[in-house]
Amino acid sequence: MQIKWLEDLIALAQTRSFVRAAELRHVTHPAFGRRIRALERWAATPLVEPGGGPVTLTPAGQNLLQHALQAVPALQRARDELSGAPGDASECVTLSTGRTLARTIAADWLVRVRPQLAGGRVHVSTGSMGEILQRFERGESDFMLAYHHPLIGIRLSSQHYLLRTLARDRLVPVTRINAQGKPAHGFGGRQPAPYLAYANTLALGRLVDDHLTNHPQAPQLREVIECDSADALLEYALKGLGIAWLPWSLAGGACRARQLAPVAGKSMEIGFEIRMVRPKRRLSPLAERLWLLVDPA
Repeated sequence: MQIKWLEDLIALAQTRSFVRAAELRHVTHPAFGRRIRALERWAATPLVEPGGGPVTLTPAGQNLLQHALQAVPALQRARDELSGAPGDASECVTLSTGRTLARTIAADWLVRVRPQLAGGRVHVSTGSMGEILQRFERGESDFMLAYHHPLIGIRLSSQHYLLRTLARDRLVPVTRINAQGKPAHGFGGRQPAPYLAYANTLALGRLVDDHLTNHPQAPQLREVIECDSADALLEYALKGLGIAWLPWSLAGGACRARQLAPVAGKSMEIGFEIRMVRPKRRLSPLAERLWLLVDPA
């Protein structure tokens, strides 16, 4: 079995097309097909479902894919370490996370782990939850930091990954404090309160929507802005445009500075966790040291 066959399988799973995967791997379509068949002979089982349309892996193919996603980066790292390549992977840890988490919970964690870096560095890559999950599953990052709640939990196989709760947070409805030192907007008035909503593509938006749909005392709201950025909603709330459910890790500073104020009591808040995830395979010495700060046990 050749490592390039595992790389071929990863490319096929990503593109779901023999033609596009062959282009990605810089080989002809027939040659790519022969390599996948060679991998199937090595595995002694079909890896690709028969039929037309987008390529689908068999259960065995999915199982081998998960092992390939672990093995290929590990072997590449080992090769770099043995060859003494510049930018040795043991001196750099990669973290994938959401844009809001990067400036809040991830920033707090980086402050705590700084004494352990000892000349190393951390590369932080941000994106949507879907994007960072794909990067992590492809083996492009050592750690993934993501929201966790029964409604939005990212499902990863416990056979291949470890996860720990790094922090707990909550979504709090907040609004600007006006010149009289009072909240500019509130619930329970004659008119629905102006509402700054998350786009439904965001995990936090799904949490708020579910909360408002099922809460027996949900306030009357009038959506005035929808946005796919919690950071932008923070700015809109600071400008007095309405009420937004924001992570306390993001809005707490403005509340303590008396720029924003919570609008309601605890019953309107939504608790959730932030979890750090890593593959079970052995990581670089630096990454292993940093993991101990997440999981001292």
